[in-house]
Amino acid sequence: MSNTYKQAGVDKEEGYQTVSKIKDVVAATHNENVLNGLGSFGAFYQLSGYKNPVLVSGTDGVGTKLRIALDSKIYNTVGIDCFAMCANDILCHGAKPLFFLDYLACGKLDSDIAAEIVGGIARACKETGTALIGGETAEMPGMYQIGDYDVAGFCVGVVERDEIIDGTKIQVGQKIVALPSSGFHSNGFSLIRKIFRDFNEEFEGKPLYETLLVPTKLYQNDIFKIKDAGIEMTGIAHITGGGLIENVPRILSQGLTAVIDKSRINVPTVMQELAKRGNIAEDEMFGTFNMGVGMVVIVEEKDAEKITSLIDNSSIIGEITEGNQGIILK
Repeated sequence: MSNTYKQAGVDKEEGYQTVSKIKDVVAATHNENVLNGLGSFGAFYQLSGYKNPVLVSGTDGVGTKLRIALDSKIYNTVGIDCFAMCANDILCHGAKPLFFLDYLACGKLDSDIAAEIVGGIARACKETGTALIGGETAEMPGMYQIGDYDVAGFCVGVVERDEIIDGTKIQVGQKIVALPSSGFHSNGFSLIRKIFRDFNEEFEGKPLYETLLVPTKLYQNDIFKIKDAGIEMTGIAHITGGGLIENVPRILSQGLTAVIDKSRINVPTVMQELAKRGNIAEDEMFGTFNMGVGMVVIVEEKDAEKITSLIDNSSIIGEITEGNQGIILK
């Protein structure tokens, strides 16, 4: 009897089923700039309407948050996380996401699960006007356990060269405005999983996994609402792994320090519970999790209050001062 690819653990038919199940939601994200559909070796996207465009790209994954999703059999949110982690990064430079590609790897492909994951990506793309123009599904028996999936993505956006936000215009006296997170987003889950052992336990009236799996907030609407209001953002930081402590200094030039008042930050109750239950020091919490701040924007003092009136639950949490400490939490 001859050997087959299916006997080795790779079911091509399940892959074809996956494509069939996702093609409509993927096509719904396309616009007039997408020049071809699924099935080509490469995806075509034409640029139009820009004078001096600069492409900005970012790539990321979901990390071990996937473990909670897989164990809870909730597959329709992690795709949003995957998109958001990439798109929010390029937003920090003022770039509008244009198109997205995804990578899904597993030990044994289940087309229903794959379709739910990609469906989440497609929903996030649709919400932000981003085209999902390609991707790869890799079935790799022996590399992943049956039932395990990994998800990553790649986002490309565009910004006019003279509108790039890179932190070089940040100056002493400018204010730091926090845009709220939707929860843990997609960072710190190795520590979360060490402390919270039972994802089915009740927390604030519902299973804990529901709180942990709330997807990463998409900040595109907030950032462009601020921009459309005529407010110049001199710096934007996406608060991902490393929290405020590591991410805010990334946008500061030498000689500048961000001074942040912790009392102005509304820390989510689930993060407070994690710190209490795990006996986690405050510095460790602020250096690992977003602590309720998903993104910060730096603006002139005169514009800070305008943002708080534009963006729900945003708040002024600090200012830029002289110094080389990078960040001071007080």
